[in-house]
Amino acid sequence: MRAMSTLNYKHLRYFWTVARSGSIAKAAEQLHLSPQSISGQLTEFAETLGVELFRRVGRRLELTEAGSRILPHAEDIFNAGDVLLDVVRDQAASKTTIFRVGVSDSVSKAVACRLVAPAMALAVPTRLVCREGRLAALLADMAVHRLDLVIADRPMPSHLSVRGYNHLLGESELGVFAAAALAATLTGPFPTCLNAAPLLLPGEDFAVRARLMEWLHTHVPRLHIVGEFDDSAMIKAFGQSGVGLFFAPAAIAQTICAQYDVVMLGTIPVLREQVYAITTERRISHPATLAIRQAAREAFST
Repeated sequence: MRAMSTLNYKHLRYFWTVARSGSIAKAAEQLHLSPQSISGQLTEFAETLGVELFRRVGRRLELTEAGSRILPHAEDIFNAGDVLLDVVRDQAASKTTIFRVGVSDSVSKAVACRLVAPAMALAVPTRLVCREGRLAALLADMAVHRLDLVIADRPMPSHLSVRGYNHLLGESELGVFAAAALAATLTGPFPTCLNAAPLLLPGEDFAVRARLMEWLHTHVPRLHIVGEFDDSAMIKAFGQSGVGLFFAPAAIAQTICAQYDVVMLGTIPVLREQVYAITTERRISHPATLAIRQAAREAFST
């Protein structure tokens, strides 16, 4: 075994190509080299590593145990190289700005779409990268600069050791929605019609959840809860199917009714759903974030 101070990446690429293609001849075609040249380089690579990389089975080459352990690392190295080249090519070709946004599960997808869409229409070409998940996980990503902005239905929790600033984008009364067929079965004016009606409630991660439960216990004598959901889109999908009434921001009632084929039964003025932008900037200056703030002012102006 030869002493090896550094890895020969050319040899590693030959190994990787042969392992993927299953034969030296096919690898030679892909690399535009002679089979003899690749075979010699592989032999030298195996001697340097001090292990056998392949065994011949019929006309094919199969990886040895050592070769199988090496292959995943080669995959990672060359895949990372391909990603790096793609990034460089993309930036050189278009000078596109990448804007990474995290959207909390508890934020209405219709609201998030309306707020974020203007960031894609800036004078500077912008590629949007949108991630969805629990607020704590999104804030952790923002802390290590994997996200530029997090959209949530509450301010950043004080117990998290993340440096960030809360920017209230807007707030809306809470509306109550139902499929038309279900709405037709309800009796009495709003909110009396909610009595014994099947209800779909937001999960405990929603900021409005505690206040909504308090309001329901006060105004609905016979609560009939048929489902609880941690995802706002899932709630609306079940509401669209007619299994229960659901709650969503009244500011986007027109969009919700058109998208999910439902009707709004009424609003609860004392319950207001808020939307925040959480950033690492004390004062908003990023053009995409400014566009989102302006979109919020228009969306919540009613």
